[in-house]
Amino acid sequence: MKVDANAAYQQWQALSGASASQDKATNVNALPGNNAQADFSNMLKNAIDNVNELQQTSGDLKTRMELGDPNVTLEQTMIASQKSSIAFEATVQVRNKVVEAYKEIMSMPV
Repeated sequence: MKVDANAAYQQWQALSGASASQDKATNVNALPGNNAQADFSNMLKNAIDNVNELQQTSGDLKTRMELGDPNVTLEQTMIASQKSSIAFEATVQVRNKVVEAYKEIMSMPV
């Protein structure tokens, strides 16, 4: 399976653009004049929602394949499963880096 880095980068850019275009007035966490927090939280939420959607699609395809749906092929099921697995692993790695950075910041003397 070949993963295209440009396609992945474009997808992240699209998520970032989508989060930037949302109405900032509805974001309770955003402070006036502080758009970085709102952009990051929206981007993170969109990325997690995307991973969740991939996992749900993969589960649906697996169930349909097991039930013998003629419209679902083994290839579609395996590709969806791998996409959701890779996306979940990437999300876990990002979470680990964030926790590691938090611990490092908290251990700094004030």
